[in-house]
Amino acid sequence: MIFYFDFTIWLKLIRLVAGEPKPHRRRTQYRHLLLTVPLRAVLHAIFFFLDGLLFPGLWLVKITTPVFLIGHARSGTTLAHRLMCADERFSAFKYYELLLPSLIEKKLVRLVARLDRSLLGRRLERRLQAWEEKNFGPMKHIHKMGLTIPEEDDLVLFSSCASGFWATRMPNLGDLDFFHIDQRPPASRRRLMGFYRQCIRRQLYLNGGNLIHLSKNPTFCGRVESILEAFPDARIAILYRNPYETIPSLLKLLQTSWKLRGDVDAAKTRESSRAMVELSFESYLHPEEVLSRHPEVPCAVIDYRQLVAEPKATIEKVYADLGMDMSDSYRAALQKEQDKARKHETEHRYSLAEFGLDDEEIHRRLAPLFKKFDWDAAAPAAAK
Repeated sequence: MIFYFDFTIWLKLIRLVAGEPKPHRRRTQYRHLLLTVPLRAVLHAIFFFLDGLLFPGLWLVKITTPVFLIGHARSGTTLAHRLMCADERFSAFKYYELLLPSLIEKKLVRLVARLDRSLLGRRLERRLQAWEEKNFGPMKHIHKMGLTIPEEDDLVLFSSCASGFWATRMPNLGDLDFFHIDQRPPASRRRLMGFYRQCIRRQLYLNGGNLIHLSKNPTFCGRVESILEAFPDARIAILYRNPYETIPSLLKLLQTSWKLRGDVDAAKTRESSRAMVELSFESYLHPEEVLSRHPEVPCAVIDYRQLVAEPKATIEKVYADLGMDMSDSYRAALQKEQDKARKHETEHRYSLAEFGLDDEEIHRRLAPLFKKFDWDAAAPAAAK
């Protein structure tokens, strides 16, 4: 089992660092890309290879009927993922597990956690919690993150320099393309998705081979065809939310991430933000285009407004559309979420004007969806 590394993206990242105007930041980034990234990749590669030798049962793990939750970022994929993770039939990656693609690494972390609880009085756990607050705290009002919280599968490709999370570190979206996987040559797609399959197999082995993998990934909107090639029996749920809300919210998330890493050139920020807007249009349109060519694929459509207001009924419909049954215990868990939903408060929204967005362009480019979901009927404050 060979570890995947995207040398093309890695070399491009190195070339982009050459354009960093501040010498100290340029040196730091060079050190990270030329030393930390290769060493980390080599370590992962060694453990990844040893997995198959030390855990022969890994070769017998089958990935059957995985479920993929996709949709534009900030469209409710995290909420839907959290609700469905409450169903014990599913297996999902936690944040720390995505950063450690090898089965050996994951098992070592679990061993250390057990020793920390039994021998050290959770001393390491408290230090990690402090680290989480320092690193994730400034972003939690936009997107809640934590080492033991389920997160996007795309992060498992971070050490391979193949994850869209690299875009949160450098405002170079015009130069780095982690989205258009479906447009890559077939051999390139097979290598990337083959490695991703191997990562899922390890997670299923860790959590239980009879479970179903549950994935949520906004960036996977650009690789729906690749998903179906790698997982022919995949089931897909697409989330939709008014783009007047999602696009500025995503831009705020990106710009906040860039600022936390230091001063960023204003021109680069504008260029990357515009590139993200273009990707946003594709995120809304590409999945439907692909699935229209594959009517045999079980598919569900989730309206964000319904998911927030009626989570139980919405998830029940998703299960029905995907041809899945629902246990009584999970139905009861959804009822508790339904009771909480009645107390739901609308989250903060960012205006289009704050990011120089043209609401008319958004409406024109996504006109069929505005009509389909009747988004004009209740124009959000973000559009004003």
